Order: sequence, then C-alpha cells, then structure tokens
Amino acid sequence: MKALIVIDMQKDFTTGVLGNAECAAVIGPVAEAIRTFRRENPKGLVIATLDTHTEDYMNTQEGRKLPVPHCIKPNDGWHLCPEIKTALGTDCTLLEKGTFGAVNLPQVIGEAPEEITLIGVCTDICVISNAMIVKAAFPETTVKVIANCCAGVTPASHKTALEAMKMCQIEVI
Repeated sequence: MKALIVIDMQKDFTTGVLGNAECAAVIGPVAEAIRTFRRENPKGLVIATLDTHTEDYMNTQEGRKLPVPHCIKPNDGWHLCPEIKTALGTDCTLLEKGTFGAVNLPQVIGEAPEEITLIGVCTDICVISNAMIVKAAFPETTVKVIANCCAGVTPASHKTALEAMKMCQIEVI
C-alpha cells in the first residue's frame, strides 16, 4: 500500500492570513497530485492534516512566537481550500493537529506502507516536521516529497527545507 499525506492545505496558509503567492500557487498542483494518486493507487491511503488552533492561540508558545491567529477552528481560514476539498473527496482521513507535526500520524497510517508521499504547505515548517515523523516511524519505507506541490514561508526557506529532507534520506522529486 502507498500513502499520500496532504499537509495543511487550508485557507489561512494559502490565501488567508499566513498565505503567500507561492503557497497559493501550489493549490492547483496539489489538487492534481491528489487526483493522480487516487487514479494510480485506488486502494491507497490519503490523509490530510489540518492545523487546528483554538481561540486561546495567542496564549500558546506558538502564538507567542508567531503572533498571527490562524487556523482557528471552526473559522473560515481553518477549512481546506475548496479545490483541495473537492480533490480529496470523502474517502480521506482528516487529521487535526495542534502543532507543526502530527505526532500521531504513524498510528493513523498503521502498518508500514511501501511508500509515503507528502505534499502541501509550509515546506519549511509542517511538511518537514511530518516528513521527519514518518521517516523516523517507518525507517524502511520510501518517503518522498513532491517539491512543486509544496511551498514555504519564503522561496529560500522552501529550498533549505528540501535540502534538509534530502540529507535525512527523504526523496525530493
């Protein structure tokens, strides 16, 4: 079995309060990658993470270091981009996470898949965090990141994150 992990393709990270042109630009490629994965892997596992905060976000460590309220459930910015939601369909596991990495992601995946591919935003924060979690949990599984289906806070930090993942034996394609 193969798994596709779609990281935080939410409105606040693409077109909302923390969005940027690069993150908005990957909405189409991410949606297409989801459709392609589903066509090629009809029994594959698809998980979409949702960065999830509450109204007390500014009182958290993250809120003190990144003082921009975002992905406050159930506000509009917390929701998936419409194009991504459509591509994911109903046969998808939605995984809320309160921090950069979904620490329970390996348990949600279950038995080690033959391959795990990650796409989404932000490359330099949540994509790299989740890629490291799955690489540590499944050291013999091929872990891939599709570079043109990811975007970072800046183009430079995106590139730096991709290089760091390569050093940890994550394939960047």
